[in-house]
Amino acid sequence: MPTGLVALLDDVAAIAKVAAASVDDIGVAAARAGTKSAGVVIDDAAVTPQYMTGFSPARELPMIWKITKGSFRNKLVFLLPAAVLLGQFAPFLIPVILICGGLFLSYEAAEKVLELVHIDETTKHEKPALDEGPGREAEMVSSAIRTDLILSAEIMAIALSEVTEQVWWQQAIILALIAVVITVGVYGAVALIVKMDDIGLHLARENEGIVASFGRGLIKLMPKLLSAISIIGTLAMAWVGGGLLVHNLAALGWHGPEHLIEWISHPLVGLFPASAASFASGVTFAILSGLFGVAVGAVLAPLVHKVIPHGEGH
Repeated sequence: MPTGLVALLDDVAAIAKVAAASVDDIGVAAARAGTKSAGVVIDDAAVTPQYMTGFSPARELPMIWKITKGSFRNKLVFLLPAAVLLGQFAPFLIPVILICGGLFLSYEAAEKVLELVHIDETTKHEKPALDEGPGREAEMVSSAIRTDLILSAEIMAIALSEVTEQVWWQQAIILALIAVVITVGVYGAVALIVKMDDIGLHLARENEGIVASFGRGLIKLMPKLLSAISIIGTLAMAWVGGGLLVHNLAALGWHGPEHLIEWISHPLVGLFPASAASFASGVTFAILSGLFGVAVGAVLAPLVHKVIPHGEGH
């Protein structure tokens, strides 16, 4: 009996070590995959506040909560099982799906750049109309959840591409973890952004001195903050979209864009000291892949607007 008990304890210890290693692997893989999805996450956080425009402050948080629940449903009920099945039975389709995501992000980034330089005024998104009652609110929430489905699909596809070496249950845990963390992070940030001007107004009205000045500062900061988020979101979309296109076109056998970027970046990286070469190479690739993404998106934008009438897109 003692010998059998010792052997059992050894087995339990071995299993515990394997489990601990698996947990570590899952944590590392989740962090890596989540980082790769950062550009889409920023886009999600930048896009969602526009759906709150025109509604009374009392309805903003309830709307965000409805969108958050819809986002959880998108990721965990629909996209998670589909991603796990894809990873197990059709991993060869992952580069194709990522290219589609890259095209979408590049198109979105190009739209915003064209708006900024006033080349294509027809690509401007109309802001939501003023509050027209529960029907209008339901319409905007549904629109936001549909947009979230597209962005969530990109997030899950990018994350899946980083964990293809894991077994199916580890993939499921990693993708579920990423889905929960990103959803809570994005919509928590959206809630804070949307309510920041109300917080500032409350502080300015109910207090004096430094606290009131801080409140007025928050109110003045909001337009600049929203503009900054929009710009960061556009840069992130261009970088991630272009990078997805370059890497996954190469994975399918077309190395032209990758070789072109390497050819342009090589002399530029050579201008930096050896100690900064790795950092310079990463930044240069991000910039050039972003420019490539915007160029591709600029070609796509007029074609898309011939198919999808203005106002129907995200």
